[in-house]
Amino acid sequence: MRQYLKIVALFTFILGLVFGLTIPIQADESTDDSDSINEKLGVPIIVYGDTLTDQQKSETQELLEVTDPEAVKEYSVTGQDIANYIGGDPNSRMFSSAKIVREEEGTGLTINIVTPDNITEVSSEMYANALLTAGVENATVDVASPVKVSGHSALTGIYKAYDVEGEQLDKERMELANEELGVATDLANADGLSKEKVSELITEIKQAIADQNPATKEEVEQIVTEQLNKLEISLSEEDRQMLINLFEKMRDLNIDFDQVKNQLTDIASKVQNQLGDLIDDEGFWNKVQSFFDDFFQLISNFFDGIFN
Repeated sequence: MRQYLKIVALFTFILGLVFGLTIPIQADESTDDSDSINEKLGVPIIVYGDTLTDQQKSETQELLEVTDPEAVKEYSVTGQDIANYIGGDPNSRMFSSAKIVREEEGTGLTINIVTPDNITEVSSEMYANALLTAGVENATVDVASPVKVSGHSALTGIYKAYDVEGEQLDKERMELANEELGVATDLANADGLSKEKVSELITEIKQAIADQNPATKEEVEQIVTEQLNKLEISLSEEDRQMLINLFEKMRDLNIDFDQVKNQLTDIASKVQNQLGDLIDDEGFWNKVQSFFDDFFQLISNFFDGIFN
């Protein structure tokens, strides 16, 4: 009987440790002010894929943390929208949805893919690059889909959100941004590159263009070649030319590459700072090690007490 009571005590002790660890996290989450309405910049905008069923829409609302429909503006994006904004197929089925929260000037652009397993072809960096090309800045954008999709249609929803709110984006830039996203996914699929490597390549080319301000297509080609060599990426001649043509179109549209560069640098530094703070915090890792040392010692002591 005494041994049984000791085993019960052991499990009670372990449960106490678990709840002791989780309670501070829950308390910290309770201070989240994500539901607070920004009276200067307006409420968040949600754009749902028009093909979603009622059940899928409810699931998407949960994914995008829409707890009060009255506290957001909601729109739907259709196949006709994809035709109007980026010259796509009007019969397209639209599933991926987006939540846009406008931020203060200089904040930068942050992309969160809430359902990475269901957005199969587009990474957050690809979205960021394409949206900056289209002229979207200073916003936090969450993307989600209840089913597996490539992720391309979410762009159209974001464009529509800005349009209906009176912030018109240039149609040529929107179409070019969609082409950029297509080039990025084609490179990742055809040339065996990771989405991260493709994003790195496109970002590096944009930053080099911002620095060098090429005046001719030959200079654009030189930049593309230099960045491919720098990153040790080998492309087919067809794909290499596809990249050159893409960035030549950007040059023709007189996109402010310095502004794009600053936004991309800001996005990259945010992620690196978050990871770097955790990795470089020696005190944090010492505390983790100390906790587990103490934890396993306590467990060992319990078993010693039970069986000895």
